[in-house]
Amino acid sequence: MTTKKAIFSSLLMVGLVGASLFAQSSSAGRYDTTIQTSVTHKLTDNQKFHNVKSSVDDGIVTLTGTVDLYQDKLDAAKAAKKQKNVQGVRNLITVAGPAVTDEQLHEQLSRKIYYDRVGWYDSAFNYFTLSVKDGVATIGGETYNDVGRDSALAIADRMPGVKDVVNEIKVSQVSIFDDNLRRHTARVLYGDSVLSRYALDPARPIRIIIDGGHVSLYGTVDSAMDKQIAGMRAGQVPGVFSVENNLVVDNGSKQGL
Repeated sequence: MTTKKAIFSSLLMVGLVGASLFAQSSSAGRYDTTIQTSVTHKLTDNQKFHNVKSSVDDGIVTLTGTVDLYQDKLDAAKAAKKQKNVQGVRNLITVAGPAVTDEQLHEQLSRKIYYDRVGWYDSAFNYFTLSVKDGVATIGGETYNDVGRDSALAIADRMPGVKDVVNEIKVSQVSIFDDNLRRHTARVLYGDSVLSRYALDPARPIRIIIDGGHVSLYGTVDSAMDKQIAGMRAGQVPGVFSVENNLVVDNGSKQGL
């Protein structure tokens, strides 16, 4: 008898769940026509979306077609998502735009990101890596805060020829201890008589990444002696637990951005 009750309860539960899902689907679906109209109007109002088409099923908007920039693809999805009663957006838009080789994209993005946020406090504490394959830009590294990360990603999003952007950037943890070490380490490095000339580069080639008292140095220097001095000076900062010296002696190319 107990077994029969358990089976009945299970079947009842399945039925209730199915009815609930059907009701949700029906509820979302009843707005499809209205959603389609509002999304269509929103897209046609903007010239950059003139090749974008939309369809709606149970409140889910599917976008297809082409745009010139990857940022336009993101903007189209954002515009659709903001419409009333939209449950989600499936973004199948293709980024057409100009034909740019991976090598050209890498060079253009490297230059833009390398000199991004010049003059801002956090620029010495941002380090980026970049790879481009089949128009897909993958950006890694670590930034002092969200602003540095978002700024670098925005450059890639708006670069003609970029088809997609993969974000692998780590944002440094919030730490008063590490902040003090960052300031002290920067003063020690750029205050050194040998290393002070690197402060003349507006992009600051010596990048200082600190995580829990552990210092990592990135960028390029002119000589093995400069690299050695930079590592030694960083290790002398009170509170620094260890130094990973990733500086590269200049051979005509930059390590990281």
